[in-house]
Amino acid sequence: MATIEECRAALEKLSDNMQGTEGDVHAAAALDRSVSCRITDLDVTFVGRMAEGRIRVDDTLQGPPREKAQIRLTMAGDDLVALVDGKLNFAKAWGSGRVKLEASLMDLLRLRKLL
Repeated sequence: MATIEECRAALEKLSDNMQGTEGDVHAAAALDRSVSCRITDLDVTFVGRMAEGRIRVDDTLQGPPREKAQIRLTMAGDDLVALVDGKLNFAKAWGSGRVKLEASLMDLLRLRKLL
């Protein structure tokens, strides 16, 4: 099972990967939205903001998020690490229910370019 530190490092790596994108993918990464990433097996939620092509984690909360972020991810810690490392395909994980992504329809359409 991935630790809180490994999950935070995975989110930082994802942020770094987003920073280096170009074209349509960079435009999708440049959204300015509140973000939460709930790690079910650790019972923690990382909350922050996606802005200027990066994800900034502002806090780590015990349990579910207290406020509904505009973009919400839910998954196990090992799945987050595997997704960021390229060992888990997002579409397959999302389709099978291992990863849950909730956002407005417009944001989902933009985010699909990132994922």
